[in-house]
Amino acid sequence: MLWTPLEIAVAVACFIPLLAFGLYEDRTAKLVRRAPLIVRLLLPAILAIPYTIITVSDETFRWSWLAVYACVPAGVSLLLWIAKRIDADQRGIWPDYTVLLVLGLAVDLRWFERAWPAHLSALGKIVLLDAGIYGFVIIRNLTGCGIDFRVRARDWRIGLRELFLYAPIAIPLGLGLGFLHIHFVMPPWWTPLAWIYTALFIAIPEEIFFRAWMQNLIERRMGRLVALIVTSIVFGLSHFNKHTVHFNWRYVLLASIAGIFYGRAWRADRQVAASTITHASVDTLWGIWLR
Repeated sequence: MLWTPLEIAVAVACFIPLLAFGLYEDRTAKLVRRAPLIVRLLLPAILAIPYTIITVSDETFRWSWLAVYACVPAGVSLLLWIAKRIDADQRGIWPDYTVLLVLGLAVDLRWFERAWPAHLSALGKIVLLDAGIYGFVIIRNLTGCGIDFRVRARDWRIGLRELFLYAPIAIPLGLGLGFLHIHFVMPPWWTPLAWIYTALFIAIPEEIFFRAWMQNLIERRMGRLVALIVTSIVFGLSHFNKHTVHFNWRYVLLASIAGIFYGRAWRADRQVAASTITHASVDTLWGIWLR
């Protein structure tokens, strides 16, 4: 279904917080932190506006969903404010992991997708991502996330390096398990657009969640190796129900292995851009030649 001009405008608006923090984090943070604490804690409630505009236009508006999209972002900020007060060393405590659990399950189990028209359900994920970025950057002031979209040549080198290290493991294993199937076709003209769409709606949200937040926090308490392994396993398990109604253990296994290489790409310079390049490239090439 084609998006209307209004839907396109709202979709672009949903990416504004992500881009503001990814391109102008310092300036954006300084601007917002000038506001009183109560304003900073309640400000994320404005993330309910995209839902309101879309559903009023679509005549599917529900007050209950408005409350969800206003209260969840504000609740994220409150929990991360508590975490900041208790855990000044940023080693990760229960409010941090409560936020990760709620946001992760909400996206993975599609708790809130039915609030949106079916063809716009991906916007719900971006709104929750905005809430998490605001909470971790503005309220928690979590360091070392690497949410910087000013992509450098080095990010491309690291991202593509991890892609080429992952491929010789994943392709034979995937073919042997019957999960991958080779298709000898020329890449279609829209392949670059598919890569961009995958980066925006899949790779960036997942890399921020799993690497910038989860791996970042676990690493501070348990070390680099344990954080890499634990995050990769959780990342793999998040794919348990993709493309099937049953536990897709093949997908979980290959995604867990992929998570190792995405995590390596991120931790090389602690840059989400690098792991996004690996992630988006893997998904795009899989969709063209191996799905």
